[in-house]
Amino acid sequence: MSPVMELDQSVTAALVSQNALQVIQHTSCELAGASSPGVLLACKNATQRLGATGLKLSTFSKAGMGVLKLATTQLKHQEKKARVVRASSMGKPHLSSDNSQCKKSPLDQLTALVMHGHARLQQLGKDQYGTKPQNCRRIVVLGAPRVGKTSILRRFLREDFEERYEPTCEDFHRKLYHIRGETYQIDILDASGERSFPAKRRLSILTGDIFLLVFSLDDRSSFEEVRALHEEILSAKMALHRTKHKLCVPTVICANKVDLPSEQHAVLRTEVLRAFGNGCALFETSAKDSVNLEQVFEGLARRGGLPLETGPSQHHKVSIKSYQALRAARQADKGCKGAVCDAPCGALYPLARRPSFGTDLRLVLGPDGNRKQSKALDKCQIQ
Repeated sequence: MSPVMELDQSVTAALVSQNALQVIQHTSCELAGASSPGVLLACKNATQRLGATGLKLSTFSKAGMGVLKLATTQLKHQEKKARVVRASSMGKPHLSSDNSQCKKSPLDQLTALVMHGHARLQQLGKDQYGTKPQNCRRIVVLGAPRVGKTSILRRFLREDFEERYEPTCEDFHRKLYHIRGETYQIDILDASGERSFPAKRRLSILTGDIFLLVFSLDDRSSFEEVRALHEEILSAKMALHRTKHKLCVPTVICANKVDLPSEQHAVLRTEVLRAFGNGCALFETSAKDSVNLEQVFEGLARRGGLPLETGPSQHHKVSIKSYQALRAARQADKGCKGAVCDAPCGALYPLARRPSFGTDLRLVLGPDGNRKQSKALDKCQIQ
């Protein structure tokens, strides 16, 4: 299944599940005081919708668990009274509530899904988070403050520039593409706010596929920080792959603010080349004047194994709704001689959120990261 299809399904499931949870919370108050067929029907519908969507119920709050327990207790009490009345009217002995032949109530099923669904969630976690989708890449952007990282990303995502400076804590962007019949997903993590949190930065590095390091030509300290970050990236990836040999990590380095007068430059190009060698792609850029940025985006694509059409000037920019409609039309016409035009297009997903740290850890450790627990645990690779 393509990353975009998984994305569509996850969004739909989240909306349906949220609606179902609201129904349960609304009806639980009525369950506490009165018996109503409408209330039971609402709970049943909500239960079926929750079960069908596979909601990650381990994320429920304590208040939500309390609501479920209250609703279940009240419904059990009502069903027990109803069985007693039915048995009395038919002249039959009352069946025990523990009878295995009795059907489980809707809220019994819901509670079982909540309380005993951990095994299922673990299996889903292995399938969904153990490995990345084939056409999904994460670009991690690192560098000192005030060097122009956010401005470069704005050029990549929206092709505009903002003169005003605002400190970036952490930004996460997602862009979806349809190129030559294939879907691609690029996640961009601007990890600027992680300078004071080494473990968090380490996790961002371990989950990154492509790295964009930015320093300013008029700030030598920013250049020294990029050198240290590059060494940290190499050491983290070597530890992850358990090797002592230097790895070829896809990295692009931007010497930004080349538009400044040469007398303000504090770092020479020859010095940068000596520091990073031939293992990195180096570009002298200007986010303000959009100098060499197209080459930067092309370098990111080439080193990350992505089509060159992911560059901002190489595809049509559409809204997420238009993107989904175009993708659906192309899938419907796939294999037909009269297929629609397959011009590359891309859409910025507006509701993207960074995956949780637990998800990133599972991604780093892989699907077999928790096996062989009897052996001594290795040192945590994030510290």
